[in-house]
Amino acid sequence: MSGFDAQIQLLGSRAKEAAATLACSASAERSLAIFEAANSILNNIDVILSANEIDMSNGRDKGLDNAMLDRLFLDHTRIKSIANSLKVISELPDPLGNVLSQWERPSGLQIKRVTTPLGVIGVIYESRPNVTADAGALCLKAGNATILRGGSESFYSSKAIFDCLLEGLKIANLPEACIQIVPTQDRRAVKSLLRMTEFIDVIVPRGGKGLVSLVQEEARVPVFAHLEGVVHVYIDKMADAKKALNVVLNAKTRRYGICGAAECLLIHEDISEELGVKIIDSLSEAGVEVRVSSEFSNLDGVKSASGDDWGREYLAPIIAVRQVKNISDAIQHITTHSSSHTDCIITEDISAKNLFFSKIDSAIVMCNASTQFADGGEFGLGAEIGIATGKMHARGPVGVNQLTSFKYLVEGNGTIRD
Repeated sequence: MSGFDAQIQLLGSRAKEAAATLACSASAERSLAIFEAANSILNNIDVILSANEIDMSNGRDKGLDNAMLDRLFLDHTRIKSIANSLKVISELPDPLGNVLSQWERPSGLQIKRVTTPLGVIGVIYESRPNVTADAGALCLKAGNATILRGGSESFYSSKAIFDCLLEGLKIANLPEACIQIVPTQDRRAVKSLLRMTEFIDVIVPRGGKGLVSLVQEEARVPVFAHLEGVVHVYIDKMADAKKALNVVLNAKTRRYGICGAAECLLIHEDISEELGVKIIDSLSEAGVEVRVSSEFSNLDGVKSASGDDWGREYLAPIIAVRQVKNISDAIQHITTHSSSHTDCIITEDISAKNLFFSKIDSAIVMCNASTQFADGGEFGLGAEIGIATGKMHARGPVGVNQLTSFKYLVEGNGTIRD
């Protein structure tokens, strides 16, 4: 084993020991650690901002696009939001020891299914420094030890936030190995984490398609997949015009670089000439490049869409727009091109809403609401590690409850089997 691999193995063995301690820890201890980490973040805003300036400067030198730079950027407001998320997490109910179900068998056995920690969670992410805080806190709240591997883009910002998490652990008298960070930007660290089956129980990738694909291909441990956000909004013929305009503009323009940003707009042909044109014009006026199907190609300020525009995550002020014949046509388009992240219908027709809800097989399906609400914090989960787009164990926003497993507690009275 090389010295590099031995270093990563040591992180794993320490995490395994810490996970055993956390499994028996009190909820109050874990909550205190998270709460004090939040206070430490607030007390070290200037330190975090200085670290972020280094990352931003390096990012610009590397030619990172605007979406990546937006994800990387921190200011006072964003740092205070990170701290607030941690305080919300600290106040969530304890997800451990909850009785999910219980029953008695004819044999006299009393059986309970009770929530437990997953164990050790490896979190691999790219340019978002806030993931350092969210992932560390969520895993800790659920009684899991965490090994964090942030992207090289956010190395200094993540380290500054990580130091605040350590401060919280110290105050709560919990092992510092409960939350660890890979202390290198070497990409070999990712592959080492993905193969540590003896120490890591699950891997959570948070990033672009390239990162998630690498993790899924290389991992020997289970993965909570967080795929790209190819988010669709369908405007039904029974849509309220004001709601449609407001929701679409917010879903696209509030923030371009997040996975809940709308990337494709589908418009029912019955309303395309009036409401559809008005929305396209409004998007253009807001600075969005609109790539349209042939029905809208005569409009000013638009570009013709190509086949590559359907099913594409831009993370930029670009949106693809297509006219559809009916709701079935819209559902077919989404089924073909969706990444199973978040899709939305704008309609006042209950039957159309119900059909859309039943047919669209995405982790989050919405009606008459901005897709930018596809966020664990907005769901009341405090924060999220990511939006899981698979169907095994966790789906949608991954919060504290999704970071638990369960075991069966079986009691008898000298009971034997015939």
